[in-house]
Amino acid sequence: MRVVFTRADDGLGEFALRTLDPEADAALLHGWVTHPKSAFWLMQDADEAQVVEEYRRIAAHPHHDAYLGLWRGSPAFLAERYDPAHVELVGLYDHRPGDVGMHFLCAPVGTPVHGFTRAVIRTVMAWLFADPATVRVVVEPDVRNTAVHALNAAVGFEVVGPITKPEKEALLSVCTRAQFEAATEPAAVTAEEGVPA
Repeated sequence: MRVVFTRADDGLGEFALRTLDPEADAALLHGWVTHPKSAFWLMQDADEAQVVEEYRRIAAHPHHDAYLGLWRGSPAFLAERYDPAHVELVGLYDHRPGDVGMHFLCAPVGTPVHGFTRAVIRTVMAWLFADPATVRVVVEPDVRNTAVHALNAAVGFEVVGPITKPEKEALLSVCTRAQFEAATEPAAVTAEEGVPA
């Protein structure tokens, strides 16, 4: 398990992404993905063996990767990167070279930390755009997941429109490098949002 990316957040400290071990991380991931707050992850009824199987499948897939996110050195979120020409969105949208798909999940906690989820999505997006081959990030959250739609908008995503997937009605959205940088540079943060996180 190696760290593949780190980002220092002005308000919340160090965030990092490391490779995920389907077996060693299974118990932790099972607690996250089956939690009621993670309903949109669509693994509510999975047992630990099914979680291992799912993340083994992702690890073996040539166009899909999963990473464990760390905050100040402790596991705190999950991130997935995929090629939408081969996974999740095949034939469902106008794919362009340089498109990268993304999923993220924050670990459910009893007491939320202000600005944490926004810091996580900024970290994940910075990681994806650290690869010069990434031109756009593409996401397809559930149309009902209004909290994630707001987060996506805050980091520069533009809504393309609803699409029908086998498991859900999704809201396809895209974000270019320029859109991400414009949305997250300090001048773009409003007084209402406070210090960029």
